Amino acid sequence: MNLKLNKNQLERFSRQIILKKIGILGQKKIIQSKVLIVGMGGLGCPIAEFLTRAGVGSLGIVDFDNIDISNIHRQSLYNSEDLKKSKVKIAQKKLKKINPKIKIVCHKIKLNEKNIGKIIKNYDYIVDGSDNFKTKFLINDFSIKFKKLLVTGAISKFDGHIFTFDFKNKKTPCIRCFFQEEEISDDILNCEYEGILGTVAGIVGTIQANEVLKQILNLGKNLDGYILVLDLLNLNFRKIKLNKQKRCICS
Repeated sequence: MNLKLNKNQLERFSRQIILKKIGILGQKKIIQSKVLIVGMGGLGCPIAEFLTRAGVGSLGIVDFDNIDISNIHRQSLYNSEDLKKSKVKIAQKKLKKINPKIKIVCHKIKLNEKNIGKIIKNYDYIVDGSDNFKTKFLINDFSIKFKKLLVTGAISKFDGHIFTFDFKNKKTPCIRCFFQEEEISDDILNCEYEGILGTVAGIVGTIQANEVLKQILNLGKNLDGYILVLDLLNLNFRKIKLNKQKRCICS
């Protein structure tokens, strides 16, 4: 890698660089990485914040919504002064204050089959923080098409699910192998109806960011082909093997 870290970068990321499994070479990998986050809500905020703090060089953020007062209890980048403003624009402003060197591209759109391909192809890692299954399946399908690394999160009440799919590996299952589209309702993920404890969103989003950084650095065990299930009310954590379905789109 020809990239040289300047004095400011060496000091800013010193607590990561000092880790033997990261070092300067690992920090360079983080700086040169390109990550797309879909959904700048309860999951997307901590994902974006911690990837920015870690030094990810290029971040794409996707969200069509404006900030509502009901968002603030769990969407950590926003405050009362941001009401009715664009989530992606406010997030960009806050993230640039954390790390002025980061490149952030805002996509204030609703993803669909016509526009997602043009966006997703420009990033190495895709992080799904969306709150509906239509979007999750869309992200899943195009991540398969473009052979991307996808980290998906889902939250409801006191519970969280985290999936990692490396679609460069032909043996990797996908989210459709776990959720059958005709059998599920978006009410499961709808905070307005089901409710959500704000800390649950923060914990799950932070784990998603952690999984992305591990993938960038090729460190430790990952969740490829597994689901991490978190019951944060009773502090039960399970890692469940996800089997590839023969008739699935990923087969």
